[in-house]
Amino acid sequence: MKSIKTFVLVVIILIAGFTGCRPAEEREYNRQLQERIDQYEVVELTSDLSWLSDWEREIIPLLMQAADIIDEIFWLQSYGPRGHLKELMDNPLAWEYALINYGPWGRLEGHTAFYPGFEDKPLGARFYPADLNREEFNEWENDAKTSPHTIIRRETDGTLVTIPYIIAFEEQNQEIARLLREAVEISKYPPFTRYLEKLAESMLSYDFRETDKAWMQMKNNNIDLILRPLDTGEDRKFGYKAAHSSYIMVKDLEWSAQLERYAGMAPKLQERLPVPDEYKQEVPADDSEIFVYDALYYAGHCNAGPKIIALYLPRDPEVTAITGTRSMQLKNVMEAKFNEILMPIAEMMIHEDQQQYISSDAFFLLTAFHEIAAALGISNTVNGDGTVRDALLEYHGIIDATVTDLMALYLIAQLEEMGEITREELQQAYVTSFASVMRSSRFGTAGAHGIAGMIRFNTFEREDVFTRDPGTQTYKVNVDNMKAAVEKTLGELIIIQGNGDYQAARNISNRDGSMPESLQRDIDRINDANIPVDVAFRQGPDYIDL
Repeated sequence: MKSIKTFVLVVIILIAGFTGCRPAEEREYNRQLQERIDQYEVVELTSDLSWLSDWEREIIPLLMQAADIIDEIFWLQSYGPRGHLKELMDNPLAWEYALINYGPWGRLEGHTAFYPGFEDKPLGARFYPADLNREEFNEWENDAKTSPHTIIRRETDGTLVTIPYIIAFEEQNQEIARLLREAVEISKYPPFTRYLEKLAESMLSYDFRETDKAWMQMKNNNIDLILRPLDTGEDRKFGYKAAHSSYIMVKDLEWSAQLERYAGMAPKLQERLPVPDEYKQEVPADDSEIFVYDALYYAGHCNAGPKIIALYLPRDPEVTAITGTRSMQLKNVMEAKFNEILMPIAEMMIHEDQQQYISSDAFFLLTAFHEIAAALGISNTVNGDGTVRDALLEYHGIIDATVTDLMALYLIAQLEEMGEITREELQQAYVTSFASVMRSSRFGTAGAHGIAGMIRFNTFEREDVFTRDPGTQTYKVNVDNMKAAVEKTLGELIIIQGNGDYQAARNISNRDGSMPESLQRDIDRINDANIPVDVAFRQGPDYIDL
């Protein structure tokens, strides 16, 4: 973010002798650290739990204990033992920032080191040997090397070996399973009980298919738990390895009911994708769902740096063909980001003529359809050469994230055409989404989602989706041009996925994946206004009256 060059210079000075640095240098270093900590607005994860039953209130702290072990596992995947880093850091502000980032690297600063003695974060985190390159990886004959549930290590003689998560984290897995089985004895809702039983088994086998099915069979649960390896974004080297995350949530029954009308629309929306029929044959199940929650606890990868506000499961195509998917909207986190971050940015960056279109409901709808979109599209190449992931390799995450972003906008336009929402609601969605691009652009381009945001912005600029008023330095969105650009670009990208066109995916990422100078200047203005970049949590039993 801002003043990075100054910060790097200070770190270089400190590397020369942190303990012996002059007071003025130490004050500057601390100022820079505090500036980076202040990028995160502190939010208490809380919700009214008075309406829950006694057993539901009793089980939540137990689930939090299991989530804390997931947190321990993610520390090992991201950096190593948390206690080891604590021993190395004698600066309280540095440790505070390390807790946000799960290591001595700033996730908002491109995973660069912020503490003396560390180099920038390895692209493969601790999933691979740091010196493992693509050529050696490809030549290595090992069936488990691309598994999302293995780590790779190098023996003393240089030989590569895979270590399954069930072995690498055996002690932690056993303790999680024990806690889940203890929770089984407390649960009074049979589908939730069965889910906990299956989840305990999965943590000892790392086969989550039956667990996913059991989770999808829960319909009337008031509390929910996600606990497992999920996303591969921490693996910036090859994009294979899944990092551990955990969410504990309580359902918002009123908002879930309001979104019920969108449940089951996934097959119809898949049919309306702007591509030839051969690229939309993977019809999702017609029982996909949208539930709304208040988040009570984040742990592991999902708690590192910027926080997501929604997710969907399951992700195994074999399972989703049977069960459909469920989108989870985290309403209290969403509202915090809208109020503390998106609205102040929109007031700065959106032209006064379109200020009325900035809407928290539109932000909510965009997020809901972003998760629905993630279950649509194509996951296998049309020529039978395997999965899109295997075909696009390191560009899969970037193209997939771009497709999901654009598809959410496309689906909302389809709702308007189907009479489900009004033209004004479409305008609200489009203008609010553009303001959200300004928000997410502040995360930089270190990860797939950041690069995807730049592809979307640069495409919109090329397609005259927006104009920028040089006098007010604000943006105005052309709704019709955005609708056309979204449809055109989405179709092109889905075809690239279906064809498994690695070169095309690479070309798009290289051409449009960087931030233009004009946008960087506007992002600098937002940063200078001291608007937070994201949120950090205070969470646990003390914040939910348990």
